[in-house]
Amino acid sequence: MEASFLIDTTKCIGCRGCQVACKQWNQNNAEKTSLGQTFTNPPRLNARTYTNIAFFEGEHGNKLFWNFARNGCFHCKKPACVSVCPVAALIKTEEGPVIYRAERCIGCRYCMLACPFNIPKFEWEKISPRIQKCTFCYERILDGKLPACAKTCPSGTIHFEDSIEKNLKEARKRISENSEKYVNHIYGENEAGGTSVLLLSALPLDQIGFGKVSEQVLPDLTWKYISGIPAVIGVVLAAGIGSWIITRRNKNMDKEGE
Repeated sequence: MEASFLIDTTKCIGCRGCQVACKQWNQNNAEKTSLGQTFTNPPRLNARTYTNIAFFEGEHGNKLFWNFARNGCFHCKKPACVSVCPVAALIKTEEGPVIYRAERCIGCRYCMLACPFNIPKFEWEKISPRIQKCTFCYERILDGKLPACAKTCPSGTIHFEDSIEKNLKEARKRISENSEKYVNHIYGENEAGGTSVLLLSALPLDQIGFGKVSEQVLPDLTWKYISGIPAVIGVVLAAGIGSWIITRRNKNMDKEGE
């Protein structure tokens, strides 16, 4: 079993039910925000908002239309955030979700830099900050329940399966049966080496906030850098100890001279 979402943005009605359900399940407080040029609110993901709906306004045939896109963790097959974490605070579970173990975290924030989708957020305002992001409702999945956002979605935008392959098959079927409706691209099939969350859209994905992401498996790139960190730390520690010894010796020599 590897949990997967197929998010069909053509079905989304912008109700934000997934936003509310996500906050309720994770017991995240609401926050004070201000409405910008679009109705996206909160305007972006943060440490208390793991899921949000982005609103995109456009025109077609002199008619105004809206497109909506759900933002959240993609739970990559081989997550860059997991590969760069030096203390295994982030792990990829057998069930699919990428989860965070706060008790291991040292606050290095490498995961934030490594993520190609800019998902992990930091609790900057707290004395003992943690990384925050969607967990795919891991506890609910283990209990045989749907993730909160999928459970509450009234339009069928979020299609949950216990297999990525099942959702890929469903996505290909929808595209083949309605080629005029969808862009022929399953976002997440190849991005970052493949993800557990797949997207379908009537518009090019970059027009609804999903930029181009390399298809290369990112841990293949990040590991060669992260593997060198222990050596760098060792050199820095050795240099610090050497400096302390020299400084201490010089002070002792000065005292003897006096």
